[in-house]
Amino acid sequence: MKLSPIISVLLLATTGLVSSCRQGQNGSCRPDPAADAPAAPVHLKHLEQAFFQIKNPAEGLQFMRANPVFAQSFLLSGQVPADTVARTLAQLASNAGLQKLGRETTAAFPDTAALRQDLGGLFGRVHYYFPDFKTPPVAVTNVSGLLGKGIFVNDNLLVLNLDWYAGPKASYRPDMPQYMLRRYRPADLLPALATSVADKYNKHQLTANSMLDQMVDQGKRLYFAGAVLPCTPDSLLLGYSGKELKNVQFNEARIWGHFLENNLLFSTTPFVIQKYVGERPAVPEIDRTCPGRVGQWVGLQLVRKYMAEHSDVTLAQLMAMKDAQKLLNDSHYRPKK
Repeated sequence: MKLSPIISVLLLATTGLVSSCRQGQNGSCRPDPAADAPAAPVHLKHLEQAFFQIKNPAEGLQFMRANPVFAQSFLLSGQVPADTVARTLAQLASNAGLQKLGRETTAAFPDTAALRQDLGGLFGRVHYYFPDFKTPPVAVTNVSGLLGKGIFVNDNLLVLNLDWYAGPKASYRPDMPQYMLRRYRPADLLPALATSVADKYNKHQLTANSMLDQMVDQGKRLYFAGAVLPCTPDSLLLGYSGKELKNVQFNEARIWGHFLENNLLFSTTPFVIQKYVGERPAVPEIDRTCPGRVGQWVGLQLVRKYMAEHSDVTLAQLMAMKDAQKLLNDSHYRPKK
């Protein structure tokens, strides 16, 4: 549920645009060529602390001047009059519901040093695989009021809207179905960030719009996330429960057979693609217990098989690949029954 009393004023000023390093897919970490890569320095500023001290528009303006990149890129202060943004900030900071959510968010993320360390490890690995990558010079945590998205990232700014990931104990949650909400807990923050960073490097043909294209595209994003978070389990990368993950692993051949037998790989019908790759609680066309987005999971298996068959291919080369059909052919993906 969103914080309805603050929605109207938030829309004037903002737009949406832990640690999850535990165990890998089989209870252990994946191979990590970047294990010795130095962590990237991350200067993480917690804006919520200063934000909730705003008592009037004048202090709102001071907050914006103290955080110019955040104000311009996230609050859009260059597009909305500064006085309007400042008034909105003052109203939000005094909102009792948002203050409560702020306290709950702080409780959900008590170890800010660990969060900073995890970010440094993630960005250090990204730099190892992509030497041109530069950590955003401004990195902040924020309480957004559950609008926009949980993460905003570009070359200059990283905003982690931690209230999105405060978890089931929070009084307010993102406005989405329960099966999607389970991907918005503290442990889901870093996997979500990793897939967001993957979009910077994930190349694809603009005219590629088949089921296979979408599956491989999502598979590459997930593979990237697994590479920069080598100890994060597949359940967190995909947002599946442990039971769902075991189910698709056990039925991998049956799931792949469904795509082949129904000639789905080359379908370009958006509605059909959405059934298998997009958000859904389940995919009953395969089985009532088959979890949603199973096409993304299959895409990850395709990519993993391709990389296993081509140990000389780097992560950068993989992300630059645009031909999903070639990747499928060269993967020799044939799950055993």
